[in-house]
Order: sequence, then C-alpha cells, then structure tokens
Amino acid sequence: MNSSSTYCRTQSDLLYDQAVGFIPGGVNSPVRAFKSVGGKPVYFQSASGADVIDVDGNHYVDFCLSWGPLILGHSDPAVIAAVTQIAPRGLTYGACHPAEVQMAQTLVAALPGAQMARLVSSGTEAVMTALRLARGATGRPLIVKFEGGYHGHADALLVKAGSGLITHADPGAEASSAGVPKEIAQLTVTLPFADLDAVRNLFALHGSRIAAIIIEPLPANNGLLVQTAEFLHGLRHVTTQHGALLIFDEVISGFRLHYGGYGALVGVQPDLTTLGKIVGGGLPLGAIVGPRRILELLAPVGPVYQAGTLSGNPLSIAAGLATLRTLQDPAVYRRLNHLGAYLEHKLLATGIEWLRGQRQGSVFWPYFAQGPLPTRADTIDPLAVARFNNLYHHVLQAGFYLPPSAYEVLFLSAAHTEAQLDGLVAALVCAARQMT
Repeated sequence: MNSSSTYCRTQSDLLYDQAVGFIPGGVNSPVRAFKSVGGKPVYFQSASGADVIDVDGNHYVDFCLSWGPLILGHSDPAVIAAVTQIAPRGLTYGACHPAEVQMAQTLVAALPGAQMARLVSSGTEAVMTALRLARGATGRPLIVKFEGGYHGHADALLVKAGSGLITHADPGAEASSAGVPKEIAQLTVTLPFADLDAVRNLFALHGSRIAAIIIEPLPANNGLLVQTAEFLHGLRHVTTQHGALLIFDEVISGFRLHYGGYGALVGVQPDLTTLGKIVGGGLPLGAIVGPRRILELLAPVGPVYQAGTLSGNPLSIAAGLATLRTLQDPAVYRRLNHLGAYLEHKLLATGIEWLRGQRQGSVFWPYFAQGPLPTRADTIDPLAVARFNNLYHHVLQAGFYLPPSAYEVLFLSAAHTEAQLDGLVAALVCAARQMT
C-alpha cells in the first residue's frame, strides 16, 4: 500500500506529457487515457503476480490485469518458462509449426460441438472473421447485436457499442465512431439486451436477411449485464428457426469461469465462438471455433477470405498453451471462484448499502448504486458511475489499480490473495466515508 504523504506520479505525468506529442491522445487504446475518471494515466514498468509497479516506484494491486487475459497473474512462472523456451527458436515463422496444431486441438476439445479452429491475432480479428463467415454461410447481409455490447473495433460493430466508446462516442450518431459509413452501420441492427420479444419481432420482419446474432453470453464491456439462460436459449431457438447463425463472443468469458466457454454453463451451443485474451496467456492471440461445415468455408478450402502475418505465431501459442494447461486443474477455478465470493461478501459486510457489485466467478463489476442490478445498458444508474469516478483516485493512491472506467469490470487472478482483497475493501470504505 502506498503512503499518501509520499505518493507522487511525477515520472508518469512527464511521460504522458511527452506521449501526447507523438501518440494520439497519449495512449494506444482510448480507455487507458483516464478520460472517465479524470487525471493522467499511470505508466507501469514491471509486474509480477497480482502486483504492478509504476515508473515512480509506486506499488499497486492490479485488478485490471491487462483487461482480462492474465487469469494466472502477471509473469506466471509456467507461462514465462514456455515463452523463454520457444523464443530462441524464432519469434515468428509466417509458416506452419507443430504448436498451432496443438492449440487448435486444445480449443476444439474444450468447446462442445466444435470441430475446427482458425487462429488469428486478436479478439477483434476473430469477430471480424466470424461475421464474414456468417455472411458467407448464409448469403445474407444483416448482423444483429445488442445495445452496449462491445465486440472490438471492426466497422460493422461500432454501432451503439460499449467499452471505451461509452465515454468517447457521440450518443446521437448512427455509428459509435467517425469513419464508419452509414451504409456499413445500417447493416448492423441493434436491440436491447434481455428482450426476446424484440428479437422475435425483428426476425418476423427481416429474418430472411439476417446472417447472425452476435452476443457476449456474459456481457462484460458495459458493466456486467448478466443475461438469463432463458434469453440465451431463446436466441438459439430464433436463429435456428430462421436459418441464421448464433455467434458467442467469448473473448472475455472464454476460460474465465471454467475450462471452456460460457455457453456450456448455460447449456447453449452457438454456431461460432470467438476467443481471445486468456487463450493467448498475455500475448496477442484470438480464435474462431466452430463446426467443420462452417469453418471450412474459410480460405484456402473455401471462398471466405482471412489471413494474417502473425496468425498462430509460436510465442503467443506457447503462452496460451501454458496458461490452458494450468487451467485444466479444477483447483485453479475453485480458487478463483472463492476469491470472487470473498470480495463480494466483504463488500456486503461493510454496511454501506451501495458499496456492492455484480459478480460472476472471478469477474466483478463495482456497481455503486442501490436497486436492481442492471441487465441492460439503459438501466445503469448514473449515480453508480459518479460514485466510481469519485472513489477512483483515492483507491489508486492507496495502491489498488482498477480499470479506469465505471463501465469496465474488475478481474481477479489466481495470484491474488485474501489480504489484497481486504485492502481493496478497506480503501473503498475509506473513500466512501469521505464522500458522505
């Protein structure tokens, strides 16, 4: 924990001031800019386990974990050993190698109904490819997504999107980003979460033109908007009935709550699953996983084109396989779920009624307002956002690094300890009492 009397970020501030002259906004991903919570971003220099150290020597317990990939914590010994072993043999080949076959086999074995996997370099690439596959498989143009759902920064999905776009987008615009032609945006139809009637009505009118529904089965980019199993089963029924594909974007949820996808937990088998984050073990890797009849539409055997210079590169696969091997031990998930429940219980025990959140396993969304927990983006209480923003810098100074947005979730890792969670709760309580 940092001391309030000695805490400073002089070097971080200097680096940021330099960065804005050479990097747009001073950052390489918008949500890192602290626009939502105010102030300047922190610059880190090292990390191990659940701990990170900034360039000024301040120590923090990390609850961002690179936005979710580091389920084992920073610099996990098995992951570092795997990368260290493979790196001297070549960083990338741009050609086939044995480990990519092993990774594809590993992913297929983990997801019910899967028969093939195509490896790419990011979650965004995985989603882009899944949409192209859906259109290629059905011959239809329209994609359905849900308001506040974030699926990366492909043009077709920057429509009423979540994540950093909540802070940066023009709420009155047709697309969530400039540079997306209206003709592209109009091929994406957005519906509210948790409204199966709206889905049925849309398909009744336009079902013959809809290629796919894409959804995070555990939406975690606009808060943690947990959907019911009934809603997800309903999506499966409607898409099957109308000959459209159901795509589960599991870039966040894949391998986060158990060894496999969230779909298996709710008993829903999608046509395609997109993966990222955890499967790369902290290095860039994504995947599209599904049945042979759809995946073999991809080039070179089919007419749907996709390619990538670093797709399936040996370093990312080494890190990913090492992570997945560790996660095959059920004790790891028992530990993660215990930590999530521990944090939830400790917050409830504070006696501050609004100091709470929504949790699924080791994913926790600090939702600082009373009343029902939201399942739709339009029901998030602005007071919860304001409270988070007001608490943020107090908690940061106390030595706890949270994602710098009230709409993002906290991630726990196997490297976190109960003592670190106690410290976070104490910092939140201290900040909350100063607000009242």
